[in-house]
Amino acid sequence: MQQPLMIPLAVLAGSAVAAAAGCTTEYFAEILADRPEVTVSFVEAVPQNGSFGQAETNIPFPFNATNLPALCAVGINVKSLESSAYNFGLFLPDTTWNERFMTTGNGGFGGGINWPDMGILSQYGFATMSTDTGHSSAADDGSWGLDAPEKVIDWAHRAMHGSVVLAKTIITTYYAAADGIKYSYYAGCSTGGRQGLKEVQLYPDSFDGVTIGAPAWWTVHLAANTLQQGLYNLPLSDPKHISPSLFPAILAEIVKQCDPQDGLVDGIISDPYGCNFNYESLLCKGSSDTECLTAAQLDTIYKFYNPWVDVNQTFVFPSMALGTDPGFAMGIPSLTGFAYGVFKWWVYNNTDWDHTKFTYADVQFANSINPGGATADDFDLSPFKERGGKILKYHGAVDALIPTGSSVYFYQQVAKTLVPKGIDLDDFYRFFLVPGMNHCSGSLNAPWYIASASQSLRGATHSVPGFQDAEHDIILAMVKWVEDGAAPDQLIATKFVDDNAALGVESQRPLCPYPKHAKYIAGDLNKSESWECRNLY
Repeated sequence: MQQPLMIPLAVLAGSAVAAAAGCTTEYFAEILADRPEVTVSFVEAVPQNGSFGQAETNIPFPFNATNLPALCAVGINVKSLESSAYNFGLFLPDTTWNERFMTTGNGGFGGGINWPDMGILSQYGFATMSTDTGHSSAADDGSWGLDAPEKVIDWAHRAMHGSVVLAKTIITTYYAAADGIKYSYYAGCSTGGRQGLKEVQLYPDSFDGVTIGAPAWWTVHLAANTLQQGLYNLPLSDPKHISPSLFPAILAEIVKQCDPQDGLVDGIISDPYGCNFNYESLLCKGSSDTECLTAAQLDTIYKFYNPWVDVNQTFVFPSMALGTDPGFAMGIPSLTGFAYGVFKWWVYNNTDWDHTKFTYADVQFANSINPGGATADDFDLSPFKERGGKILKYHGAVDALIPTGSSVYFYQQVAKTLVPKGIDLDDFYRFFLVPGMNHCSGSLNAPWYIASASQSLRGATHSVPGFQDAEHDIILAMVKWVEDGAAPDQLIATKFVDDNAALGVESQRPLCPYPKHAKYIAGDLNKSESWECRNLY
């Protein structure tokens, strides 16, 4: 088994050993004796190489954390109001605590403690925490929020912040840390990315550094856009409808035109937003031409890959990146899940809401409600920056679930807000596009693994096997930036053979701080040193 990688910093071993002896329900109940709204749900000592989780009942995380270091697993319940409550879990390492706290997030509407990611992050030596956000559900099920606005607030931000504050108190007491927690971090993707951004916007002192992946930060507009993308391709009988059988030909033409811009034809588009794609090349040129589009279908695909602009030229949502498979958004006629759910369950509180009549007026109405205050659109991140906070953000360039353009747009809005104040974004906020990566993880043929949250890898317990350093591992890059002041000028992404670390490295490539992109220089295209971060235009 791969040996746990500990951040090479001093550890108060004496405090950790003493803490291990207190891994009992009674001990934690005593810590929380003055908090009548808080209940200790369970406490369990987990041995070295043991496992822990709630796989049988944890709907979004139906598998346990495994190969754990010896630690104390704790479950806490907090009653936020008469009508709502939330739970959070803690993994507290026995002898390997690095005096640091790490929080991780959730996905979609999902209500469950993310024990698997907590387990991965505990391998570094962090005391780790995750909250269920106040309910139990699958990632695409928001029905628990029907006529329950307080539960939506818990999901949006209240459960996360309350869990962070209380977890810090518990950890400090448990380890008898006279100087408290030295540094606090966050790592999350998708809804987890939104949770991290929302927390630093509302409470800039919660974390010293956050890694944010593919954040679902614009809650109402993201749901509306996902709904609109599906409606572009409906009804099925309309001349504008594109059959799923045509999606491969559309993708192939996009890759053909946009792939060579980085200096190498390899099936990976490095800069989807810098490609001047000729849409007309997709048009049918005669009756015998079958893998092509009619003029009406071309309008449909153009809308899919361009920003949504509606009434009075109002900008609604950024575009899907060129190279993203349209099959997910435009090939699902049911339009259920997150998009439908936000409006059906939270905005209109009407299970019979008719999505086929959806218009921009629904977006305007939903904005007036802003369910739970979930949207993380405070672009003035200067309070977080001023206290020394750091942000490492990343987004897969072929993300079909959350359009890559939403992260580009967020970055641009932060720049518009802070640059006029004389703030250089590179001083605290760096954003990396991951060419070829899907939502949070995975790719067909591109290097994608950077050991971030929601990136489990077969054959590894954590980090990047064979490359356990700040250049390849985004968690270690964040620690190095926060604690040593060394900002990452690039991250090296890795693709293992069959996405299995035990089978060895297939390829590596640098990820570059936006707006730079990796440019092929010379040599073995699968080696990171054959690439260089440059502006491609």
